[in-house]
Amino acid sequence: MATQPIRTERLILVPFTLEVTKLLMGGATTILQELGFQLSPYWPDQEAIETFPKIITNLEKVPEPTGFESYMVVHRQSMTVIGDAGFKGLPNAEGAVDIGYAIITQAQKNGYGFEVAKGLVNWAFQQPGIKAVTARCLLNNKASARVLEKLGMEQVSVEDELIRWKILNPDAQASISC
Repeated sequence: MATQPIRTERLILVPFTLEVTKLLMGGATTILQELGFQLSPYWPDQEAIETFPKIITNLEKVPEPTGFESYMVVHRQSMTVIGDAGFKGLPNAEGAVDIGYAIITQAQKNGYGFEVAKGLVNWAFQQPGIKAVTARCLLNNKASARVLEKLGMEQVSVEDELIRWKILNPDAQASISC
């Protein structure tokens, strides 16, 4: 079964497919129009372009998307892609998944990062066996740290310039040490 979009109040998280990601990586942004989205001069931005190879690698590991891959962040009202987000792969042996998100500069400071992260965490906690969601952000990325704190994540560790975060699934019984 194909992965379904994740819907939040103002956003739709649309799963990347291998075909769409390869087209975008090759510069064929007209695929976005074919999907029903408005083209934007701001996305894909450099950060998204650098992420496409990782998205492709994750999608090539599964016969079809599982939901634990990446999503285009689409603004519902304008139907414009304003970022990308998702999971950095399938759950680990302890039932933890790592999330990441990026919102284009032009759409930042509107609460979209929080809305995306909350949508991902809520979706993950509805999946069987997910005991925790983790995230990482740079020590100097105060905006991302605020988003993760607001989500209820706790700092697990600080290594070099990176803060590791974790939130436990309130429905999970076991504790995890990720």
